[in-house]
Amino acid sequence: MGITRRMFLTELARRKGFRVENELSDSVTHIVAENNSYLEVLEWLKGQAVGDSSRFELLDISWFTACMEARRPVDSEMKYRLREQCQSPLNTPESEVPSCIARKVSQYSCQRKTTLNNYNKKFTDAFEIMAENYEFKENEIFCLEFLRASSLLKYLPFPVTRMKDIQGLPCIGDQVRDVIEEIIEEGESSRVKEVLNDERYKAFKQFTSVFGVGVKTSEKWYRMGLRTVEELKADKTLKLSKMQKAGFFYYEDLVSCVSKAEADAVTLIVKNTVSTFLPDALVTITGGFRSGSILQQEVWGKKMGHDIDFLITNPGPREDDELLHKVVDLWKKQGLLLYCDIIESTFVEEQLPSRKVDAMDNFQKCFTILKLYQPGVDNSSYNTSKKSDMAEIKDWKAIRVDLVITPFEQYAYALLGWTGSREFGRDLRRYASHERKMILDNHGLYDRRKRIFLKAGSEEEIFAHLGLDYVEPWERNA
Repeated sequence: MGITRRMFLTELARRKGFRVENELSDSVTHIVAENNSYLEVLEWLKGQAVGDSSRFELLDISWFTACMEARRPVDSEMKYRLREQCQSPLNTPESEVPSCIARKVSQYSCQRKTTLNNYNKKFTDAFEIMAENYEFKENEIFCLEFLRASSLLKYLPFPVTRMKDIQGLPCIGDQVRDVIEEIIEEGESSRVKEVLNDERYKAFKQFTSVFGVGVKTSEKWYRMGLRTVEELKADKTLKLSKMQKAGFFYYEDLVSCVSKAEADAVTLIVKNTVSTFLPDALVTITGGFRSGSILQQEVWGKKMGHDIDFLITNPGPREDDELLHKVVDLWKKQGLLLYCDIIESTFVEEQLPSRKVDAMDNFQKCFTILKLYQPGVDNSSYNTSKKSDMAEIKDWKAIRVDLVITPFEQYAYALLGWTGSREFGRDLRRYASHERKMILDNHGLYDRRKRIFLKAGSEEEIFAHLGLDYVEPWERNA
């Protein structure tokens, strides 16, 4: 669990007279875990070199909270034991453990808590290459088949080493099964190697790395005989959009990863600028960088990304339709704005949520490229004996920053949609439609049976409306 939450629960227990150890020792009798399977905890114990792990009671956090409520240790009944979720390998033959887990795996990633611990990276990397290739070919069915399989294997609390390990699992089609079998037997997939060596795939991979370039534009350029970004830059006959021109001009910066430190610096710029015009506004970083606190970000959150997204809302009565225009105008005056494209809101009151799984929302939004100055760059130390002695060392980096304005009553839905991951959001919408007869998008949730919109002030309320257990942002790495 996150460091902050663990510290809070530890202090709570100690105030009630419980003895809680910071490290594993001979005096420990009970080990409590949150959002971990029995196998994950067992694997952790092996790393502690404790010898016989059967002397510990391995318990879910629900036992701990029951103790807090009773103000005494309650019996560690079977319902609290982690081994109840899947029988212990001590009691169950090893060959049956994966099939035991398979019986409990949902087809929907929104019912699976998936952290960044991936035991099957060699498979999921292969699946994502296959999915990307099918996306370039606009074959949505096969693309989704590999994406769902990748999502599923990221969730598994054990490495797949034989075909029996995937027996009974959902989302494993014939194509996926063939790739898994070949990797198990040969160590790699010939189909994946074929894709990686494919001229069309390599060209599309490069083209779509440019800001503002999608599959259709890539197809057009490929048919023109172009194959690399260098060839695109050299071709003066290409008609480029304003966004694509910026994408080429700042290409090296934009294809490099954005670190958490850079995300923190941009967050400070965005919050300070927004508060100049709307002091009560709530500015929230979303996407891969979102987490409950800085400490939990360090432990659980995504460390790197390629752009930074922010949701902006105003909890008070005051609205400012011109906020985005004022923000970008100020950045322009400050010399920070390298590119900007503002999309005005197209939302209509009481319109039904979109049935399309990957539909864009209708919020007012702004796609920008900002100049972020890099600390520690000293131009005075530059060697002026070189031919380019008049040049200065570039002390800034171009970073993509997206701003989205949402009405406060739609904020929880927007936050859920913009947090990701992509597959998690897709499955939330699929689950809402197929299992609950509801329509979910970034604006709201509509109950088709009752013919009403369901209000929500938090993500937790949305999960409750859907009848789902709440999944923390760092557990949505689907």
